[in-house]
Amino acid sequence: MAEQLPIFVILSVIILSIFGVTFSQLVVNVRNKGGDVEREKIESNTTADTVKLEYLSKDGTLVTYFTDFKAHIQIFRVIVPWEEERGIVQSTPQVLCFITRFGKNEFISSDAMSKLRQKNPTAVRTPEEDKGLEKHTLNLVVNIDQSAILSQHLYNICHDARDSMYIEDTDVKLLSQVLNHDVDKVMSAMKSPELEKQSRCKDTSDIKKPCFCQYHLCVGWYPCGLKYCRGKDSAGKVVNYRCGIKTCRRCLLFEHFARQKMYCLWDDL
Repeated sequence: MAEQLPIFVILSVIILSIFGVTFSQLVVNVRNKGGDVEREKIESNTTADTVKLEYLSKDGTLVTYFTDFKAHIQIFRVIVPWEEERGIVQSTPQVLCFITRFGKNEFISSDAMSKLRQKNPTAVRTPEEDKGLEKHTLNLVVNIDQSAILSQHLYNICHDARDSMYIEDTDVKLLSQVLNHDVDKVMSAMKSPELEKQSRCKDTSDIKKPCFCQYHLCVGWYPCGLKYCRGKDSAGKVVNYRCGIKTCRRCLLFEHFARQKMYCLWDDL
């Protein structure tokens, strides 16, 4: 049964004020569709106006879901361990970053997130709404050295994804308008690998050839909106007031360019 998490109820939340930065952290246990329980750590920084959600999946992949409200973007970073049984030995895991434009009602604000409280931090949570599968075709590769033109946080989050930071051209153009940037200048920070000329990685036999890759991830629980209740104030006037949050689940399918099939081994599964 989906829980209704009150927004101003007392819970163990860490509030730190360091150098004028308001920072809060929440840990939530979430049961995914496979029945496994994943522990999400959600951090809110109201000064930077950001929220970061992070969890470790059963296969060892570290997933980070970062929202930069000022830049109107979301960053999905995955750190994927190498499959040694496939004969590929690397000293460091594979890192990919998928960037999308932030849409309305996709996450509550950083300020509202910082005020969240929870009665039972050991409870296993279930979202109220499943938003289904979103498909994104990310046909551009972002130049990491010019990534600040999109968000000042991109370099720090995705510096290990130097050749695997992806975004859709439509989002770049819309973000340029919202942020009042010159679209040609922003587009100059991107590379186009011409996805339509590539075959699917699962259909590519040569592990060294470039191909068209698909990556699937799910965020099992996150605060996707505020709830409002009706009541009366001290003068007897009917008013609306914030009385909780709405929680959601979302899954995303990212289609993107892989410079070699060895960087998309999961697409064989």
